Amino acid sequence: MDCSRKTTTSLKSIDDLVDHRLVDTRERADLDAVGERYAVAITPAMVELINPDDPDDPIARQFVPDVRELDQSPQENADPIGDGLHTKTPGLVHRYPDRVLLKLVDVCPVYCRFCFRREMVGPKQQGQLSDTDTDAALAYIGAHPEIWEVIVTGGDPFVLSARRIRDIVTRLGAIEHVKIIRWHTRVPVVAPDQITVELVDALTAAGKTVYVALHANHPRELTTDARAACRRLIDSGVSMVSQTVLLRGINDNAAALAELMRAFVETGIKPYYLHHGDLAPGTRHFRTTLEHGQAIMRELRGTLSGLAQPTYVLDIPGGHGKVPATAGYVHARTNAPAQFDIEDPDGRQHSYSDCDAPSAIVVHPSIGNDTDQLLNTEGKCHEAN
Repeated sequence: MDCSRKTTTSLKSIDDLVDHRLVDTRERADLDAVGERYAVAITPAMVELINPDDPDDPIARQFVPDVRELDQSPQENADPIGDGLHTKTPGLVHRYPDRVLLKLVDVCPVYCRFCFRREMVGPKQQGQLSDTDTDAALAYIGAHPEIWEVIVTGGDPFVLSARRIRDIVTRLGAIEHVKIIRWHTRVPVVAPDQITVELVDALTAAGKTVYVALHANHPRELTTDARAACRRLIDSGVSMVSQTVLLRGINDNAAALAELMRAFVETGIKPYYLHHGDLAPGTRHFRTTLEHGQAIMRELRGTLSGLAQPTYVLDIPGGHGKVPATAGYVHARTNAPAQFDIEDPDGRQHSYSDCDAPSAIVVHPSIGNDTDQLLNTEGKCHEAN
């Protein structure tokens, strides 16, 4: 690796990326606009993994800003899975009967360019949930005995101090009907040295089962250090599951996903979800088609151990819930290419288009300009820009 790219601190601006030669300076003006709208951060561990000789490096593509993020298609929106519709108190989302999301922070150690909460996270946000809002969220959980599981998310909750994590765990531990505490994080992969003895110890709660859901998308992310960080969690009694997003040009083939899923299992992590890309703003260039994802899953079913099989899922836009992206829930419309009816957990049908509007992309010529332009293009759904 080019030593000029090595760093001991996170890269948090377009200037930092230019200094480390991770972006094309000819696109500097547009990249500044991306950096103004969406948060940027790449940890030293991820910088170290980037291959500077590969223009399609799967690590770089996840974290290095791209000018295509300024293009928003009509069906993309700032809250693609409808968190806002199910928010009961600030930071508390109750979408499913037996579980809630507790969003303690809105910052992350890295910012994925395809993040479905990209409009809600970053250093411009408030940082942590306030004490008042935390109290209200925990009071809501305590008042609803149907809540069996609390999913602690954000942002990335493992950016919190061990003391803060212990406080949350202690307070959840005092709620008798809560049996499962699940933490969603990227930290064991992107900053493995932050999985300290103190943090691991803070996760333990008497009478509760603790899970950590690790988000990783490419087998190269599971380095020796990352696997060691996961083992520290697992050896303490924490169970681990995985979450992966199906990403075009990064892992949208059976070979890459099989290698990743095997790496999870070898590390002691049960593959859990393979997410179809959400309709977050400026992420069109990452999404695949549902048919492509289903074809990959069929290939994995024929070649990969059952221990390593994730469930391919789609979060129905508009807050209608997550369902398997399979024939039982996804119904292709006859004579309507790329158009589907998606059945939600309650049996209701919802229209879903597998591609962005073929001839209309919203273009943001500059951040802060109130007048969006419609750029007419000829091409197929999901054709690379």
